[in-house]
Amino acid sequence: MRPSAQVQGTLALLVTVTIWAAFALSARALSASSLLPADAALLRFGVPLVVLLPALWRRRHRIAAVRPGPAVKIVCGAGVPFFLAAMHGGALTSAAFVGSIVPGMVPLFVSALMVARGHRVPRGTQAAGLALIAAGVAALVWRYVVPVDADVLEGAGTLLVASGLWALYTVGLREVDLDPVGSIGLLCLPSFAVIGLLVLTGVLPTGFAHATAGDIVLFTIVQGLGVGLCAGLLYAFAIRRLGAQRSATVGSLSPVAVVLLAVPLLDESPPLAVIVGVPLITAGVVLANRQPRSRPRPRPEVPADA
Repeated sequence: MRPSAQVQGTLALLVTVTIWAAFALSARALSASSLLPADAALLRFGVPLVVLLPALWRRRHRIAAVRPGPAVKIVCGAGVPFFLAAMHGGALTSAAFVGSIVPGMVPLFVSALMVARGHRVPRGTQAAGLALIAAGVAALVWRYVVPVDADVLEGAGTLLVASGLWALYTVGLREVDLDPVGSIGLLCLPSFAVIGLLVLTGVLPTGFAHATAGDIVLFTIVQGLGVGLCAGLLYAFAIRRLGAQRSATVGSLSPVAVVLLAVPLLDESPPLAVIVGVPLITAGVVLANRQPRSRPRPRPEVPADA
């Protein structure tokens, strides 16, 4: 028996959560590796192109036919601007910040985009969930406001920008008539071209010449095959099965996974702000994406002489 579309989408999101946790950890680990952000970006967008090249060639006409608006949302939302913002924010903060702010704030940004497009303003449980998300992010950054820690606040602000960009990507995926492979091609082709041009012109430095083999293999697996290929396919698949808003529930599990994995892998001890903020964000994402129960319609009364 074939699983329903909802079950398929949910399973895809669960695997995506695991890969996104690895992305958050790698964003933090990049600052201690022999690679630079441009190197990680080349792997992130280049590896999927190499693996999927024959399939992308067969889809070239459909990719070229995508309308400019959705294409810009996808390319900016998960392309070079998002990647560099996430990496810069991770270098200035912690893996817990990356894993909490970037996916955790997506429901709030997606809701804002939906309202801007004419959908109703969130109410009830959804509004309470969005408020909890905002409170959780405030709890994360509050201890760095008094006294001011400029680096952490800059990093948190950059991660908020990254989250807003990812919300654009989430909405854009819903607006294109492409399968997951075509969606990856639409994202990676221009992104790889842009990052390659920035490296060749010297705008962004590269450290490939002096990088260790271990770092190259690690980021190829995590960023290229994991985030770029597997998560890209699975997230696009989930969007088509569950929709943009419901797919944002992935953020409810990602922050917890990142915090738990950061302790043994990066030797990060979660401070009180993380212990308070992450559960608030998680609970907020769950509430924000709960589907309201539809009230049963009253059955029409049948006349006694009928």
